[in-house]
Amino acid sequence: MVHPKAGRPREAAPAKYLAAILHPRGFDAGGLLLPALEERFGRVDYRGEAHPFSMTDYYAPEMGPDLDRTIVSFEPLGAPDGLVRAKLLAAEIEARFAVDGNRRVNVDVGYVDFFKVVLASFKEGPQKIYLGEGVYADPVLMFHEGRFKPFEWSFPDFKAGTYMEDLRAIRAIYRQARR
Repeated sequence: MVHPKAGRPREAAPAKYLAAILHPRGFDAGGLLLPALEERFGRVDYRGEAHPFSMTDYYAPEMGPDLDRTIVSFEPLGAPDGLVRAKLLAAEIEARFAVDGNRRVNVDVGYVDFFKVVLASFKEGPQKIYLGEGVYADPVLMFHEGRFKPFEWSFPDFKAGTYMEDLRAIRAIYRQARR
């Protein structure tokens, strides 16, 4: 007999997919990259300003110095369990823009829902949850008491609040879409 208070399996609520795009300063994301992303993920319904990415030089050997990060979101809502496919598609797009085997863009795809921001990763870590096909879910921020809050492990630029306005705007679009 099932306990009367036991949970029942149910589909997850749809999430709003987004991409945190790392790119060289001056890279024409709107000209080529955004159409490639829209081809895979649907119409871009939010595009934030490019923010200098200076918290680490981790990507400099591959992508060069003077990088920016831009946050975009996509109009269609999708199932959170689509994160594996989304990360694999993002990797294909990164490869399309690579020069001599080096990425020119790093597309960190993920989603926002009412409670959190999750990015997909090919790298494991203590907080990351393996989803399959080499992809991990990395919870980056949680929404609590009316604002996004970082975790101890959140990326320094997310922890510093660099994209909070962008993420609040994307969450507002998500809330409207869920009504």
